[in-house]
Amino acid sequence: MNSFFKEYFDRVIFFSVLSLAGIGLLSIYSATFDAYEGRDFFRQLMWVGVGFVSMMTMMLLPLRWLQRNALRIFFASLSLLLLVLVVGKRVYGSQSWLGFAGLGIQPSEFVKISTMLALASFLSQSDVKATDLKDLVKTSAIVALPIGLIMLQPDFGTAMTFLAMYIPVLYWAGASKFLIIIIIAPAFVAAASVFGTTPFLIVLILLGIGLYILRDENRFFATLVFGTNVVIGFFVQIVYNKLPLYQQKRISTFLDPNNDPLGAGYNVIQAKVAIGSGGLLGKGFMRGTQTQLSFIPKQWTDFIFCVPGEEFGLLGGIVVLGLFAVLLFHGVRLASIAKNKFGSLLAIGFTSLFTFHVFVNIGMSVGLMPVIGIPLPFLSYGGSSLVSYMMVAGLMMNVYANRKEY
Repeated sequence: MNSFFKEYFDRVIFFSVLSLAGIGLLSIYSATFDAYEGRDFFRQLMWVGVGFVSMMTMMLLPLRWLQRNALRIFFASLSLLLLVLVVGKRVYGSQSWLGFAGLGIQPSEFVKISTMLALASFLSQSDVKATDLKDLVKTSAIVALPIGLIMLQPDFGTAMTFLAMYIPVLYWAGASKFLIIIIIAPAFVAAASVFGTTPFLIVLILLGIGLYILRDENRFFATLVFGTNVVIGFFVQIVYNKLPLYQQKRISTFLDPNNDPLGAGYNVIQAKVAIGSGGLLGKGFMRGTQTQLSFIPKQWTDFIFCVPGEEFGLLGGIVVLGLFAVLLFHGVRLASIAKNKFGSLLAIGFTSLFTFHVFVNIGMSVGLMPVIGIPLPFLSYGGSSLVSYMMVAGLMMNVYANRKEY
């Protein structure tokens, strides 16, 4: 038994996930007990139990079986997204939820897993190359299908997470740096053009430097890519300037919450106050004024990081970030040592997913990222997200157990 735990059981992921889930439960208890008499805490505790069982189940499933059936699982999950568009219920402006036995289930959280399985299964085939245009189109279609259905809900934040998985997986599978730049450059150029002329020029300069360094791959095509991105930037600026003022305000507030401090930017400003007021050691458990007086609406969801930040100060924030750092660095190491390509791609894809969620969510809380409704893994309140994250952790533990198999 001891040899099994030493050789096949990933203790790093197991204890990191349980520690983060425990911090999440304490934070939710503190943020909701007075207002909701612990209802959300006990519901989240139930989801932790469901998530734990799901994590251990994913760890024990045969990895080869998952690889063989990945596409079937993927297309079955897409049917749930179609079902959401037909009979789903609308929450906070997005029709993203299915009602089941009195509970709300968000299928898009689980489709992230099935999409990653499908991507890894396809790219791990011996006759598939990430540099081949035909295969690149197929992988893009795998990602585009769920993104398209999720954008119809609409849920922009969740849709972005699929791209956050796709780009690193494509690179890990062998795609060139030049190809990666071609894929991601238009998004950065478009966003920078909305921020203003100076950010737009900075991004163009960086793009030009990157393309110049890689120019030996195809000089003419590099020039064409640069010119195309210049046109994209100017086009976005023209479209933005022609929008009605209220739509421009929505976009500008999305990019900079301080443009509407009493409206869309209120949560971010209060979140910064909460974290900043925590100081070095914090105000103590259930003694955070921002938390207990509910200055941040629904703080236990997307802004949950403010609770340990206020109540346990810088030290509490470091503990949370440290646990995530351990999880993320271990995920990259796991992708590097796994001899099975399918498992290696799963590890890097799921690690990228966690990285994106952590970076964006905590960035939202400290005012460095726009608010796009991205939960913090294992901490934010929500059954679908928590169970899906724990399933991902279980799959990574599965990869660890099979890391020496080809």
